[in-house]
Amino acid sequence: MEILLHIAIILVCCVALGKGAAWLVDSAARIAKHMGISELVIGLTVVAFGTSAPEFAATITAAIEGHSEISIGNVVGSNIFNIGFILGGCAILSTIKTTEALVYRDGLILIVITCVLLAALGRNHQLDRYEGFLMFLGLIVYLFYLFRKRETVMDEEVAAGEATWKDGFFLVLGLALIIAGGRFLVSSSSEIARTFGMSEWVIGVTVVAAGTSVPEFVISLVALIKKHHGISAGNLIGSNIFNTLGVLGVAGAIQLPSHPLTVETTALWSVLMLIGLTALVMVFMRTGWKLTRKEGWTLLIVSLAIWIYIFTAAKPVT
Repeated sequence: MEILLHIAIILVCCVALGKGAAWLVDSAARIAKHMGISELVIGLTVVAFGTSAPEFAATITAAIEGHSEISIGNVVGSNIFNIGFILGGCAILSTIKTTEALVYRDGLILIVITCVLLAALGRNHQLDRYEGFLMFLGLIVYLFYLFRKRETVMDEEVAAGEATWKDGFFLVLGLALIIAGGRFLVSSSSEIARTFGMSEWVIGVTVVAAGTSVPEFVISLVALIKKHHGISAGNLIGSNIFNTLGVLGVAGAIQLPSHPLTVETTALWSVLMLIGLTALVMVFMRTGWKLTRKEGWTLLIVSLAIWIYIFTAAKPVT
């Protein structure tokens, strides 16, 4: 009976996420047009920050409660899910246009910071507090650079009509639905996973990661349908940057001495595979400045292979 309740909660949360995503995409596009900021930058900042809120809540909560495997695994798994399953799945439905800025600027930044994460964890299997501070500082520098540039990097149709106060209202309401839906989705998914005896790392990198990535999936899909390629692709790349620098940065900075953010060797291999997957995505996005259906299928298959490795390599809970 309890499992059925959690399943019902998951279904309700998915509906809330879908409605919230639709409001957020339309409002963000009109606000972008009104402020003279490209959709790509909006996707990389406002939308990405909103969709990273579930990851933030889950990761911080897990870090404070001493579940470091879930805390770090959630971010690593969400990043794999975002650029593997979600971006790949969206590309299967429709070819996604890309830009030089998205590949050479944001994509390169994502690869570099993921390598930094691997180096930090590989040094002592732990994310230290000062490393968390430095990661969060990196996010501040990145955001400052984006808003300082304010260049139009993609010429595409945005939502019809001028921005009004209603767009601000629906933007906030959409984010609220996403945050609430994402949080309850994570909670119910985790309870179901624990019922079947899954380890904390597997729970964090798969179930919780997939749950917290639902907003990214819905928003990217809705944006793709509405032909807002800048928000669709930029949301996923930006969300991964936010997850790595912002979510893990804050989690590392506020960690308690009694609950350090430590990981097992399996986690290091997962981060290494994330780096390889990110590099593959950037190569695909650079060829012809688009992500094709064939490349989308490749990303989906590679991500599925990574998940299979994580499930088989993890130590079973006894």
